[in-house]
Amino acid sequence: MCGIAGFWRPGAAPDGATLAAMTDAIRLRGPDADGCWLDANSGVALGHRRLAILDLTPAGAQPMLSHCGRYVIAFNGEVYNFAAMRDELERRGEHAAPLSPTLPRLGGGGFTWRGHSDTEVMLAAIAAWGLEAALKKFVGMFAFALWDRETRTLSLARDRLGEKPLYYGWQGETFLFGSELKALKAHPAFRAEIDRDALTLFLRHNAIPAPYSIYQGIHKLPPGTFLQLHAGQKDARPVAYWSARSVAEAGQRNLFRGSDAEAVTELERLLGQAVGGQMVADVPLGAFLSGGIDSTTIVALMQAQSTRPVKTFTIGFNEAGYNEAEHAHAVARHLGTEHTELYVTPRDAMDMIPSLSTIYDEPFADSSQIPTCLVSRLARSHVTVSLSGDGGDELFGGYNRYFWARNLWRKLGWMPRPLRAALAGVLTTLPPAAWNTAFQQLGRLLPAGLRYANPGDKLHKAAEILAVRSPEEIYLGLVSHWKTPAQLVPGSVEPLTLLTDPGQKADLPDFEHRMMYLDTVTYLPDDILTKVDRAAMAVSLETRVPLLDHRVVEFAWTLPLDMKIRHGQGKWLLRQVLDRHVPKSIMERPKMGFGVPIDVWLRGPLKPWAAALIEPGRLAREGVFDPAPIQGKWIEHQSGSRNWSYYLWDVLMFQQWQEHNA
Repeated sequence: MCGIAGFWRPGAAPDGATLAAMTDAIRLRGPDADGCWLDANSGVALGHRRLAILDLTPAGAQPMLSHCGRYVIAFNGEVYNFAAMRDELERRGEHAAPLSPTLPRLGGGGFTWRGHSDTEVMLAAIAAWGLEAALKKFVGMFAFALWDRETRTLSLARDRLGEKPLYYGWQGETFLFGSELKALKAHPAFRAEIDRDALTLFLRHNAIPAPYSIYQGIHKLPPGTFLQLHAGQKDARPVAYWSARSVAEAGQRNLFRGSDAEAVTELERLLGQAVGGQMVADVPLGAFLSGGIDSTTIVALMQAQSTRPVKTFTIGFNEAGYNEAEHAHAVARHLGTEHTELYVTPRDAMDMIPSLSTIYDEPFADSSQIPTCLVSRLARSHVTVSLSGDGGDELFGGYNRYFWARNLWRKLGWMPRPLRAALAGVLTTLPPAAWNTAFQQLGRLLPAGLRYANPGDKLHKAAEILAVRSPEEIYLGLVSHWKTPAQLVPGSVEPLTLLTDPGQKADLPDFEHRMMYLDTVTYLPDDILTKVDRAAMAVSLETRVPLLDHRVVEFAWTLPLDMKIRHGQGKWLLRQVLDRHVPKSIMERPKMGFGVPIDVWLRGPLKPWAAALIEPGRLAREGVFDPAPIQGKWIEHQSGSRNWSYYLWDVLMFQQWQEHNA
């Protein structure tokens, strides 16, 4: 795991000091070493910050030149099947690919491997098979920049599921790229002009989805794509070498035909293969353990392949509704891991907030970023690499919204839309506070099942969904914070995304599978993986995600829905694998999110901080937001009549980011 940065200005000799400033901005991604490669003739500069994981010697240093002398790479990530590719290259004699006579080879007709890094094998594979063919062979997480000295082509590539980030874009006559925005901002050509349209997407989703970024002219390379730029070309577009949509559609057309037992065995085999491959490291390795299905499965498979106790890490909260530590402790005791847990106070969590705008150098407002940062810091004090269980919900149907949206549509879909719209109008005639009062007065007359906290809030949320035209609109409502964000940002137009562009819909038979697909290509890379990458890299910790091995993903998409959701419970097949390692009695508990009580804090200890950031006069002077709707939600939240913490946290995280990045 590392950080990369660089630029290309054709016809201008690159400045080494500028490149050093770019890599220094992301030094925490790679504190062990830095490297640069400059080509005065082409104007290309490649920079690298190294977090040494494999081949800790100088033989693994980057940027790295291929043996044939044609390619130079700056690479962030891990390619787990490098040893198998190395064997294949040696067997076929393809590691000594022919080269244009104008470029010097590093040796004779063949060569001896300089070290045992995956980077060296990647270069040999690209030289032997070409970039796209090599990308299709790589098993791993990666983002890299590759310079072809012969054709004078700069290529950028990103892994299939989007585990590793890569930003790029033209700023004037200079093409910039890097692992994080802070690297691009260190270049003097960078223009920090906020993209108000992209800001609307942030307000809807609490993160900015690829290919957009918060800055005009700067993009995120979408997962599973590569981009090639030639001299004199400015309009290069990403090309897919792997498509989640194609994989999902093909998988559902060619369903797994085996028995339940055969499916369990195959999934366990694939997961064991992925976990084993991701346990290879020349530094201490461990795992995050929440005690939930996903992380417990990963740790169980790690322990099954390890001759020593796996190091596992959990943070706990004293607030019962947010504490997973007790469950994780029970799992660790059963599996025999070397478990470390740390109970943190609200003060510990809140002390993390001022640093969030630096850690996430683009506005980011998933409040579980706070415990993620804390558990990453805990793990880094013991290990350099940590495996996580992310991806299980998206692949195997674990999110509650899959059940909620499906059931709601089944109950409401038969009703004519005008009737549903009229009902929504009735529900919103009274404000939430009035509904709360009415329910309080009727409380003794209502059955226990209808006695809710803040019933007015729930009725207004239900009204938002009643008038939808399709089940997909229910899903969009469930994953949206601000429902009409363009009204909050004057002069903006909300761009189309994978969620809203009809031309990018996947042809899948089940509503649940359509939701899982959309989560896989949006929520997973743009929120979950971004959250983990930045939190871990801020403390120089590498994270690996075995469930997102593309072979596991491709198998998951061949499964019929009832192997994922059965008897009203998600992740059925994954649970069967886990049952072979951990007793059900340990795992039987309600699903718990990984979060902190932001709603309570905004009415208590965070209130002065928040009030100052969204003070109406300040918002009016800054001119980014319309203050009125924000102030309205702030007042309702403070009264306790509504819980607008998600909405407010989005605005607060942008305000804090803007304060530190103006």
